[in-house]
Amino acid sequence: MESVLSKYENQITIFADYLEEFPDTDELVWILGKQHLLKTEKSKLLSDISARLWFTYRRKFSPIGGTGPSSDAGWGCMLRCGQMMLAQALICRHLGRDWNWEKQKEQPKEYQRILQCFLDRKDCCYSIHQMAQMGVGEGKSIGEWFGPNTVAQVLKKLALFDEWNSLAVYVSMDNTVVIEDIKKMCCVLPSSADTVGESPPGTLNASNQSRGTFACCPAWKPLLLIVPLRLGINQINPVYVDAFKECFKMPQSLGALGGKPNNAYYFIGFLGDELIFLDPHTTQTFVNTEENGTVDDQTFHCLQSPQRMNILNLDPSVALGFFCKEEKDFDNWCSLVQKEILKENLRMFELVQKHPSHWPPFVPPAKPEVTTSGAEFIDSTEQLEESDLEEDFEILSV
Repeated sequence: MESVLSKYENQITIFADYLEEFPDTDELVWILGKQHLLKTEKSKLLSDISARLWFTYRRKFSPIGGTGPSSDAGWGCMLRCGQMMLAQALICRHLGRDWNWEKQKEQPKEYQRILQCFLDRKDCCYSIHQMAQMGVGEGKSIGEWFGPNTVAQVLKKLALFDEWNSLAVYVSMDNTVVIEDIKKMCCVLPSSADTVGESPPGTLNASNQSRGTFACCPAWKPLLLIVPLRLGINQINPVYVDAFKECFKMPQSLGALGGKPNNAYYFIGFLGDELIFLDPHTTQTFVNTEENGTVDDQTFHCLQSPQRMNILNLDPSVALGFFCKEEKDFDNWCSLVQKEILKENLRMFELVQKHPSHWPPFVPPAKPEVTTSGAEFIDSTEQLEESDLEEDFEILSV
């Protein structure tokens, strides 16, 4: 009986006052590209939020690296937020944004397979073990706190070994998203195609802004686009607030990684000037697969009232996430950025068509030639070192 209670010790049930946590207002709430009218759709809104995979601190998993920590409490919050953002991308890729989760309801096999990618075991491709050890290649010791850009770089490298999801992960550099580079990375060309005609140079507009080097992709590799940003010095500059909120309205939105100094949250939407987020700062016991190969998912969905914080209290180091399953989704994202982000005098980030001439040549990341697979690849992080210039936008230490 005690073991059963321990298994569910952190499972939180929905109380009668759950729906009262949000104010009585006619304002719209935006959650990852979907809008909800708060006054009439509270239940639908909360169902949408609870459907997101929720990754928190865990304890009693196998020691990282064999002799390292067996809990990530106190240091793994940004890694957990990165897991949540990536999990949302995988949900969109396999199940669609409109998929919803219901407690104790049988879910598609793809859902179980996604969940197993993130279990706290060294043989799971996006486990805390893999992320922490891949962070060593980014200059982070195991048990050291990560910032949003470091997590983005780690996810980019781990995705190279994930054949099932087959994502192209692009992490922007110098506040600049380069259309040409993304097209080069995501377009799966026939092996016989030696050259591809270039589109004529020109400024971005609705017709040519997303064509870049490849006018048409024979096949498109699903894109996880992460944009690390610094939106101020010690606090967020209010001039960026509207553009930041616009990103949550985009249908490609995966939310944002950020928070307060050494306190990371996964931001999934907003109401007025308040950001809505999932908080990883709850320590739960390690959950493994059961005898039938499935995972008891009750502790992987947050059923407590979602938390909110004023956007001006946000640390200025953040990372925006977007998912483009098809090329048309990326083209649409480029149009939305042109319309909503680039209209500002002080732009939150830049979207350019051509690879800047003063940058090193862009080489799409490829899986390194290693003789090991699975959990062992993390011992070969030196083969993953890149020559890219990267600005390390990290949340400030206190």
